[in-house]
Order: sequence, then structure tokens, then C-alpha cells
Amino acid sequence: MNLNFTPEELTFRTEVRDFAAQSLPPDIRHKVLNGLILERDDYIRWQRILHAKGWGGPAWRKEFGGTGWNAVQQYIFEEECAAAGAPRTIPFGLKMVAPVIMQFGSPAQQQRFLPKILAAEEWWCQGYSEPGAGSDLASLKTRAVKEGDHYIVNGQKTWTTQGQYADWIFCLVRTDTEVKPQRGISFLLIDMKTPGITVRPIITMDGAHEVNEVWFENVRVPIENLVGEENASWTYAKFLLGHERTNIAGIGIAKRELARLKRVATLETKNGKPLIKDPLFAARIAQIEIDLTALEITNLRVLSAEAERRAPGPEASILKIKGTEIQQAITELLTQAVGPYALPLRREAMAAGYQGDAVGPFYATPLAAHYLNMRKLSIYGGSNEIQKNIIAQMILGL
Repeated sequence: MNLNFTPEELTFRTEVRDFAAQSLPPDIRHKVLNGLILERDDYIRWQRILHAKGWGGPAWRKEFGGTGWNAVQQYIFEEECAAAGAPRTIPFGLKMVAPVIMQFGSPAQQQRFLPKILAAEEWWCQGYSEPGAGSDLASLKTRAVKEGDHYIVNGQKTWTTQGQYADWIFCLVRTDTEVKPQRGISFLLIDMKTPGITVRPIITMDGAHEVNEVWFENVRVPIENLVGEENASWTYAKFLLGHERTNIAGIGIAKRELARLKRVATLETKNGKPLIKDPLFAARIAQIEIDLTALEITNLRVLSAEAERRAPGPEASILKIKGTEIQQAITELLTQAVGPYALPLRREAMAAGYQGDAVGPFYATPLAAHYLNMRKLSIYGGSNEIQKNIIAQMILGL
């Protein structure tokens, strides 16, 4: 693989960099670069700015309103936006349910849902995990029973990220209990305003309201909101998870945070010696950088497969494992680098700019909360242990 960018790609990189510098709202940039809380409006504003530019769907095909960019262009776009301090594009709509609708949805579903996802007019969340069915999705119990021209849905989903913001939820539901578990699952698109849906917050260990429980009590869902065939959605679920795991890798974000770690490590400590001069600390930074470079190459291979309209394969599991490990390692070293200055403060106080009794620099204040939040990465999207089993079976043949 030629790792050198062509002149055309370098020109494109400059275009993206200039656009991000000029168009990204300063308040959003400040939040991202300083680890502060992003609100629903922050994500929507940025997506609408991208949409107005014609860049709302970086990985979408042109026929659906996307850019039609190749894998390298998508990579450059993600990297430059992350470096500029832009928030991630809203993944549940753009990068998860949209590819499923494009691949398996009806023309009516494509016309109804895709334009609103692209324009950030509707916010999506994911209804996969349940209290007894996380990485083992085949054991899910949320039922959907056909009654006339509707499905009646009853059950519970959990760890529903940003479900408190969502207009719609895409759900895996059980529509047949008499067959092999993987063969009795269907994929439904459900309006969150439908009577019978209750969203309950789960406050995580970093004090944030990011995830939720979602309860369904006799929720009526029109049959036309079934994606693809009834009882055949295990294939669709795996297709979506491949896209989710690719997204979790977060190459551009990891590069931005690695640069931040290097800046912190070059600052003088109380004894006058920057941490970057410590051989052990410097070696840990170097190892992260080596791992990240290797991950970049794998990520480009997966993006190339998507560009050829092939679903991400087991390589997505490699991206998921290494991407989460690298991001967690960076947050760990950042926290170590500032020592007691990383002691956590309440997130709402940090968002308001309150420093309280903190005696350290501003950049240190959010680090403990960020470190705690990043512990989830090795669990969601299919735990890293499950991903290792996938690699063993599908790549190593064990």
C-alpha cells in the first residue's frame, strides 16, 4: 500500500482543513478540545453546517445525497474535522441505521428517512442491548407480535445512548420464538413519540446522563416500518454492527488526543522536568503511536471494502478492539500526566466554567470524568472479549 497522499488528496485535505477552521462554531470547538459536555444542539448545528456544504454524508453514496467520496477522502475528512475540534457526526443515524436502510430498506423507507437523517431533522438511537442480552444479542426477549397492520411491541432496551434526545429508535425485536434464536429476529423503526414508550436515565460513574433504559408497553408500530424481511434481521444486525465497530475505532479522535497528550507531557512539572523526558512515559507514548499507525492502515482497508459496497468483515472487530484500547490508554496517560489536578468535579459545574477549589490548569479538570467515561468503550458495540472470539473463528479458523 502506498502511504503517500497524491497531490489531489493533499489539495482535498487543505480544503477540508480550511472549511473546518472557518465554519466550525468557536463554542463547539472549545467544548471538544477541552473535554466539556456536548449538547444535542451542538451535534445538530455541526451536522447542518456540513449538510449545507454538501458534506453531510461523507460515507454515503451520491444516489442517497452523500458525497460519494472514496475511502481516502473519508479518512482525510474524519481526521481533519477531529483535529479542528469538531464533534463526531451523529453516528446512530448517519453511520448505523442509514447504511441498513440503504442496503435492505424499501424505496419508500429510503425516501422517508434518509433525507431527514442527512439534514439532522431527526435524531436516532439504537435499541439492541437488553438487561439479559448485551453482546449475546441472539438471546434478546423484546417481543413484536403482528396484529392487523401493526406490530405490538413489549420489552426493554438498555444502555441506549442519547435516547433522551432521540426522535426515532431502530430496534431488534423477536417475532418468532419457535425457531433458532438468530432466525426469529426482525428490525423495526419506531417513532419515540409512540404511546407506551418510556425513557429512564442511567447516570454513569462519571456523573453523566448519556445512556438510558427504554421500555415498550404495547407499542404499536406500523408494519411498513419493518426493514427487509420478517425474522431475517440477524444479517442486518451484523451488517450494522460492522459499521458501528468501524466507527468506534475513532482514528482521527485518537490522533487529536494523542497530540494533546504530547503537549501536556512537554509541560514542566514541579520538579522542572517534563514527563516527556521520562524514558518509561515516553516509551508508552511511542507504543501508542505505533499501534495507532497500524490501526490507520487497517481502517483504510475496511473503508475500501465499504466503498466497494461490501459489509465490514471481521477486520471491524480488530478496529474495535485496538481502537478502544488506544483511546483508553491515551486517557489513562493524560490523567497520570496531570496527577491530582485530574480529581473529578461535577460535569455541570465544569460545563459552566466553574473551577471551585481546583488549583491546576483548566485542561486538567475534565480528565478524570473523561477517563471514567472511556471505560465503556471495551464493552459497547460488542465487548472486546466477543470480538476476540470473532477474530479467532473467522480469521484464524479456530
